[in-house]
This record gives sequence, C-alpha cells and structure tokens, in this order.
Amino acid sequence: MGDLWGNSERPTLLPKLTDTYQDFSQREIKVFTQDYDNNSDRNGHVKMPVLLQGVQDDIRVLREQIANNKGGTISIQDLESALVKTEEGLQAKTEQVINQYNNQVRTLPNQEASRFDNNVVAIETTWDMRNQKSADPRKISAHILGRERMRQPQASRNNALLPKRQSVQMPGPTPGQQTKHMLTLRAVLDPQSNMNRQTLNANFGIQLPLINSKQTSKPAYSKPIIGSTIEPLAVLPKANRVDAQLAPPPITEEDARKGIMSLIERGLIPPAAQLTLDPSPVRNRIAPLHEPQVRHRPPQTEAVSLLSGVKLDPATMKHDASKMPAVPPHPKSASSSITETRTPSAKTRVTSSSLRQVKTPATLKTYEMPIQPLPPPTTPASGDFKQLSHRFAIQNGRTRDSSSEFIAFKQHYCLTWGSIVTMIKHIEKMLTSYAVPVAFVNGDRLADLAMEFELERPPTEDDLLTVIINREDVEALIGRPGRRFKGPRGKDLAATRIQSSWRMFKDRSEYLEYRRRKWASGVIAISWIMHVKMSKVKVKLKVSREEHLENFRRRARKLAMSWDRIKQHRRTVIHIPSLGLSQDIRDSINEFGIRQNTQMARLCDIRDPNVDVIFVSPVPLSEETLQYYSKLLGLKSAVESGVVEDQCDMGEKYKIIVPEAIKSFPAHRMCLSTLLKYSPRTLKRIKHLIKGCDAYIVTGVPHKDDLSVADYLDVPILSPEPEVAHLYSTKSGCKRVFASAGVEVPPSEFDVYSIGQLHECLAQLVTENLTVKRWLFKLDDCYDGRGIGYCDIAEHLECYQWALKESRRYGEKWNKKWAQEAAYIKIHAEIADVLAKYARPVHEELYEDWSKFLDAFLSQGGVIEATPPSDSITSLTVDMLIEPTGRANVLCMGDQIHAETPFSCWGVSMPQSSVEPDVLNAVCKKVAEACKSRGIIGYLSVDFVTFIDSKTNDQKLWALDLSLHYSDSLAMFQLMSYVSNGKLDLSTHTFNVPPPPQVQKKRRRRLAGQDDEPPPNTSRYAVMSTRLLHTNLAVVHYSVFFQMCRAHGIGYDIKEKQGTVFTLLDSFNREHLGMLTIGDNLQGALATFARNMSVIHQEISAPNMQGETNFKLAITDIESILGTTVENAEDTEAE
Repeated sequence: MGDLWGNSERPTLLPKLTDTYQDFSQREIKVFTQDYDNNSDRNGHVKMPVLLQGVQDDIRVLREQIANNKGGTISIQDLESALVKTEEGLQAKTEQVINQYNNQVRTLPNQEASRFDNNVVAIETTWDMRNQKSADPRKISAHILGRERMRQPQASRNNALLPKRQSVQMPGPTPGQQTKHMLTLRAVLDPQSNMNRQTLNANFGIQLPLINSKQTSKPAYSKPIIGSTIEPLAVLPKANRVDAQLAPPPITEEDARKGIMSLIERGLIPPAAQLTLDPSPVRNRIAPLHEPQVRHRPPQTEAVSLLSGVKLDPATMKHDASKMPAVPPHPKSASSSITETRTPSAKTRVTSSSLRQVKTPATLKTYEMPIQPLPPPTTPASGDFKQLSHRFAIQNGRTRDSSSEFIAFKQHYCLTWGSIVTMIKHIEKMLTSYAVPVAFVNGDRLADLAMEFELERPPTEDDLLTVIINREDVEALIGRPGRRFKGPRGKDLAATRIQSSWRMFKDRSEYLEYRRRKWASGVIAISWIMHVKMSKVKVKLKVSREEHLENFRRRARKLAMSWDRIKQHRRTVIHIPSLGLSQDIRDSINEFGIRQNTQMARLCDIRDPNVDVIFVSPVPLSEETLQYYSKLLGLKSAVESGVVEDQCDMGEKYKIIVPEAIKSFPAHRMCLSTLLKYSPRTLKRIKHLIKGCDAYIVTGVPHKDDLSVADYLDVPILSPEPEVAHLYSTKSGCKRVFASAGVEVPPSEFDVYSIGQLHECLAQLVTENLTVKRWLFKLDDCYDGRGIGYCDIAEHLECYQWALKESRRYGEKWNKKWAQEAAYIKIHAEIADVLAKYARPVHEELYEDWSKFLDAFLSQGGVIEATPPSDSITSLTVDMLIEPTGRANVLCMGDQIHAETPFSCWGVSMPQSSVEPDVLNAVCKKVAEACKSRGIIGYLSVDFVTFIDSKTNDQKLWALDLSLHYSDSLAMFQLMSYVSNGKLDLSTHTFNVPPPPQVQKKRRRRLAGQDDEPPPNTSRYAVMSTRLLHTNLAVVHYSVFFQMCRAHGIGYDIKEKQGTVFTLLDSFNREHLGMLTIGDNLQGALATFARNMSVIHQEISAPNMQGETNFKLAITDIESILGTTVENAEDTEAE
C-alpha cells in the first residue's frame, strides 16, 4: 500500500477519502429521511428517480475532485477502481431499495413478518390491524443500527468533500395515511366491494376477470305511476273505420318504426297474416356431443375442486388442459399425497388421506406469500392424478406381487395390509372361479373396501367388481353362461349344479303335484259344501213356495166363495202392474220400469163407489204428475153432472205407493213384485191400509214373488197360478187352449224343438196350404211380437208353380196324404236352403240374423204359423174377466193400430167395428170356457185376426194369441169410461154415454111439415195408446206442454164427452206418453188422434232436431184405417 499511495501524501489524502465515504453514508440515510416528504407524490410514494439522480451527481463530483488533485502521487487506476466499486455498491443498494418499495405489501402488514430485508433498511410504516397501533419504523434491530453507526465514523469538517446534511427525526404515518391504509385493506378483504378489483390491480398487479353480474334495478320512483306509461297506438282514419271495404292507407316509415303490434292493432296488417322475421331472432347451432369415453373418466377429486379456473365441460377440457400452466406446490404441502376417490357406486368410507387439502393462493396467509408476484392459478393435468393412484394386475387368478406398482402399493398401505390381503384373496378366488385372464385393480379403492368389510360380512361379487378398473370386460366374462365351469374346479361345480337342478326339479314337481291335489281337494270340498248348502236352501225355498202356493189356493177358494158378497160391499183393490217375464226378456226391454207404468189408468177403478185403489208404482212420480192425476180423478162429479165446476177431491179413494227397493236395485231389471217383496216398509204400509176390509191383488204378468207378497199381506190374488199362467201364455200353450175351445186358428204347428221337425212341419204346412205366401216363426216366450221371424216361401220355392198345378189336377182330393206326397218330397228338399237364404227376424236389434233367431227358436221351442192369405187384414183384441166363481165377462174389445211392426199392438180403437158382435161373442165365450176348465181366473186378453177369404168371399176370424194378464187396452178403457161416464153394450158392441141434460123450452105450435129435433148422438168411439214416444218431449215441462195443447184446441169437453185426455207415464225424462181421444164417430176419433200427434210433433220439433219418435208410423197406419172405414161406409150406403 505504501507504493500505491506514497509516504508523503498518505496522511493527507486518506482522511479525505474516509471522510468522503462516511459523509456519503450519512447522506445516504438522510436523503431517504429528509427528502421523503419533498420527493413524494400524492399517494405517498417516493420519487426514487430524483433521489438516485442526486446520489449519482455527488459521486461524479467526487470523481472529478480526485482527478483534479495534483498535489500528491496517487495511483489513479486504483482510486478509480475503488470509486467504481463504491458506485456499483450504491447502485445495487439503490435497486434493492426500489424493489423493496415496489414489492412490499404496505397495506397488509403482519407483526410476525419481517418488514426489512437483511441487506436494506427500508423506510416504511407498518400498521398493526390487530392491536390498532402504529409500529415506529425507527425502532430497528440493534445490530442493524449498530452496523449503520459503524459505517458513519467521525470525519474532519475541513476535509469534507460534500456538504453534510442535518439529521431529521423520522415522523410516523399521518392520520390520512392510516385511514387510507384501512380503506385499502377493507377493499382487498371484501370481494363484493367496488374497489376490490381496482385496488388489487394498482397495488399488487393482479388483474381479476370481469364478471357481468345482474344488478337488480331499483325503481326510479318510490310512488307507483297511475295511468298508462306508453303512448296510445295510432288508429285508422275514420273512413276506414266506417267502411271496412276501403283499401287500407299506405304504411309510412314512422308507422314501420312503431313495430308490428302497432300495424296489427291499426288493421294495416290482417290478423290472420303469417309474419316472417328476417333475420330470424332464433338461431340454430350444433350442440357439442360428448365423446363416449368421457363417461369412463374418473371423477374429480377434492383437491381439484379447490383450484380456480377449472372447466367442467368434458368436451372442452380435453383441448384446454394442455394449455394451462401447472400451479407450483406449496412447500409445506409438496410432500402430501392426493389419493384418488372411489366411484359413487362403490361402498366407501372417507379416509384420512382424502381429507388432506392442498394449499392454494387463496388459502395462503399474507406472511407466507413470496415477495415476487404469483403466476395465475391453473388446473393440473390429468396425468398428475393417475400417478397418485395405485394400480396392479391380477393375471390368471394370481396377483403380480413382484411388480413395482404392487410393491409401492404395499409400502403405502403397510399399516392396514392384513385386511387388504384378505380382500385380494377374495378377488383372486372370484377371478379364478370364472377363469378371468387378467384384471386391473385400483389399490386405493381396494384399501377403502378392505376397511369397510374388515369387521362386517364378506363382500359380494358386486362389491369386488367396484375395485376392478376393467370392470366391463370382467362383467362380460362373468355374465357369460357356463363361464363359472371353466375354472379349475369346473367339472365338480357342473356336476353339483346338475345334481341340484335335478333334485330341485324333482322336488318341485312333487310339490306342484301336491299343491294341485290340495287345491283340487279344496275345490271339491268347497263345491260339496256349497252344493249341500244350496240343496238345503233349495229345499227350504221349495217348501216355502209350496206353502205360498197352498196359501194362494186356500185364499183363492175363499175368494170364490165370498166373491158375490165382496162385489156388493166396500173393498180395496191392490194394483201391482208387474211384468213377471223371464229375465232374458226383461233385459231386452229398454226402460223396463216405464213399460210397467203404462197402466196408470187403473186408478179409474174408483169409479165404483165401493172400490178403493192402492196403486204400486214401479217408478218414482214427481209432484207435478201427482197433481195431474189428482185433478183428472177429481172430474168424476163434473162428468156425471156435465158442469165443469162440480169437481171433487178423490184423494181418499186412492193411494199411490212407490217401493223403497227401487233405489236399492237401480241396475237390476226386477219385476215390480220382486221389488215389493224386498220393500218391508211398503208392505207394512199396505198392510196397515187394508186392515179391517176386504182386499185382493190384481197383478200384471203373474210371478212367483206375487205369492210371497200375497202371503205377507194375507190377501188373495185375482189371477191364475204363476206356473199355469206361464204355460198357457206361451204360443204353444195358447194353441192347445184354442184347439180345446174349437175356435178357428191359422194353419200352424206348435211345440217345434229341432231343425228336422222344423223342416218337416214347414214342408207339410206349405204343401197343404199353397195359397199362403208368408209363414211366421214365433218363439214360445214371445212378448209383444219381439220373437217373431218370417219367410216368403212361395216366392223363393222353385217347385211352387209345379205344386200349384198338382193341386189343381187333384182338385178336392188334394187334402189326401197320397196326393201330396210327391209335392211334399220336393218342397222338403228345398225348404232348408230357402230358410237359410231368405228367412229374416222381425226385430233385427234383438237377433242380428236368421242363425241367431234359429238358435233361440230351437232352444225354447216355438210355433210355425201362416199369415192370412189376403191383402186387407185387421187385428182386434178382446179383454175378458173370468171371475173366481167361473163367470166370464167381456169387458172391452177394439181394433189394433200398429206402428213399428204389424205384429205389435201400438194402440186400439174402441169399440171394434170389424167383426159381427154375435160371432165375436160366441168365439170369446168358447175361449173363456176352455180357460175356466184349466183353472184360469182373472183378467185375460185374446188376439184375433179377420180377413176376407178369396176363395169363398167369406169373412174369416182366426184366434192368434192368449195373454193371461191385465192389458194396457183394458186400463185405457177404464179411463174412457171414467171421463165419459159411459157403458159398453156387449150385444151391439157400441159405447154409449148418458145424454146431456135437456134444457126445457117453451112449447110453440108446430108448423106444417116441421119435425121434432133429432135425438143427440150418445154413441162414442175412442182411439187410445200408451206407446207414444218422442224424445223431444224431454225438453218441455208438462205445464208448458198442456199450455201448448190448449193453444191448439187439444182438450176435453166434459159436457159433450168428447176430446183428448193424456196419461203421464214418465215424470222425469217425459219421453213417453199415453193419449185417449173420444169422438162421436170412428172417423172423427181417428182424425183427431192423428191431428193431435201431428200438432205435438210440429211444436216440439225443429227441422234439424226431429228426435226419435213413432208418431209418423202411427199416423200412416191411422190414415190407412181411415181409408178402409170410408170405403166401408160408402159400401154400406150403397147397399
């Protein structure tokens, strides 16, 4: 060093350098303390370029002074190198200070963190947020301050090269700076703050993504706005609004700007126009389809879910994963491992390793953050997680225990290896039994499964399959039939399987046979028990019915002995209009209850002052209907006197009762007697009403339950036994009665039960009666013409003309069997084909075709009957009463009116005018005698048909049918007698009414040639029907209906005993009606009846609502009858 500095000048220059260096060190500190406020900006940041520029200027001045020193010998190179080193040191310190000020988090202080670098003294204030105190920056560690003092030795004032700055006391943070630090800290800690994103960007250089969040817009006004908030739409010009045919005004640009709704509202665009928006607001885009292998990808672990910026879309993750940088692991969490979680289908428990969390930048504390800024968070690649799971292979039922994967897995789970080995043995056993060549096992799932089943039941195959990675391949092999027999013990398993299957089949077969026998024995036992019980019940019913029958016969004998007395004294008649038909016939009748209620006119029996009536109604009656019958029956006094005002109340003479069982059996078509039998309250009421007086029952079609009702009430029945009535009411039974009576019947055969008998009898009848063109087939249980079929044999028989020639050739000998044999053989050969092709049932709604009708005909038997060989045929009905004493009385007779079919009686015109009274009375007397001989009593009706024989030109009268019950025509005749106070003359078959009272007039002298006034016409004719049907009547109430009839002159004249009377049958639907028209001659009564129906139809019908009705068919038949009566009247006048 002596050679370098020189001995003479060394003491002088060295103190100068020392003083210069010490002065610079002190100046270095003072620069930062004194110029802090002067060289700082508004935010409190020091303007470091100004400070550094001053330091560099001082060093340059020092270098120039040394260079200009010429007083001593100094090695300039050495001096310059020393100064250069000093300058470089200062520059390094300056850079550290700049880095400290730029990177120090001054708004997030921590007492535990070091505020200063080891090599730099930073002038900074740290605000303690926990204790709300300010740490003085001048309280620095003692060794740091000591080191700084050692750098500042005492220098001579004379040798100072630079001016020495005065030391200034370093003040603490001002209150404004403290408040600013607090606001900045709050903004950083509150993610919802508006200053959060700006503060992090300004202080730390962190650029957060911009998220557009929907902000709820607050209403501009606190008070609601009343009225419309939009401008009203423009309207069309007045001319267009008045006249819609004018062309619409042109569309301007202003109209187009107001939108399509404005144009539609104004009418410039038609409402039905199809609008097309171009471009369309709806845009189609191809939806991304996920790849099939995505569903096999393992689920994300808990560690991955903690990382930010993760994309969950598998379709896009594959392309973006390679672009994302990896997150550097935290030093403390670098050694922690992330275990792979099991799939949701496996039964797992949460292990301790799965609870470990990886620290992310969001979870690190402030003092743990490095000084340099962190890279943005990214998602680790999928390969990192594959390395964390433990996998090993099991090949041919044995684990590869020497592989590195298995060894690593064993080392990782060494603490729980015992339970894992047991689980591996289970997997090896399963794979060996199914001969699986190779399977890959997930070690982590296996460890979880071993912990789960360590102390519980052994795992199932499904549990073991959850730890296998190639599960689909293994399941495919296991599910293949016969795979379990490919293992080492496959033959033994197969033999065991075959033996067990055979034993199972054998035992199950024996068990099923045992079950079948047990079931059969149970069925037999139950059937036997039911048979025994049913036999006992049948025996009891038989005994009960025999008792009822014996009681019926006993009461009938008692009634016969006391009948003459009962007729002369007060009595009660219980009318039960029951139709005791078979169940099949009742099921085929629509509105069966209304059909039973067609005889409401039975109430007119109260015309006899000694008779009280109890009428059991089969349907409920409304109050309006009851009031009508009360007024109708109250006309008795007015009819007798001829004065309308002389009306009386007849309510005490009759009672209308409805059984309560009607509501209990609404869907069962039971006859009225059965319903009354199951109505105990009604029976008690009737028994109370007839107590202490003579009474008897008048039923409809007899039924077994009539005997039960009569036995309960202990009254006789004015009818034959039910079995007798059923026997002789059949078509075959009535033929026997007519045959015994000796009356003329049409050519017929009865009791036909086989197809051969049918063909033989029909061929014989056709051969004997070649003039008959149509033949009828009637079922024995035929009711109201519902079981009738027909066939025109003469039209379709090929040998018919030949048979006629044969009959003419033989002449009177044609009645001999030998003469008819050849014709019979030919007709019999053709009769089967003719019937199969041309025979038809009358009611096709009941029998679809001839085959269905033929099955019913052969099952219950029937009658083959000829139709009269004439074009003009008249049917008539005669009602009679055979009293219990045996006396037969003809009650009424009338000509039938047909509507739907010519085989069903729709109405009657009374009295009859088709047959001579003596002839008809003689035939009726014979029939009554035949019925009486068979024990038949009560009411009955006989149907006849009359026509003119074309051969002899004589009138023929054939007896067709016998009905042993109270008929509808008899009930309407009772109403006719009630409202006209007339009587039927049986000798002349005329109905006469009492003449009207004569008004006495003053006698005047008769002039020459004047005769007395002709006597009044007292004969009356009536047309009646209970089958009027019109569905449009349902829309008209009875009160409105009667007003309509009164407006058209439809009514009854009490004084003249002429007019129209109705019977109300249906109180609720009002579709059915009964009507009686009385006139002084037959033509007038028929014309009035037809006119009434026409007026009613026109009033209740519209062109587009005609309804279902039988009015038109009835009017057509009445017109034909009118034509016949007019011809007969003209012939009579001509004679």
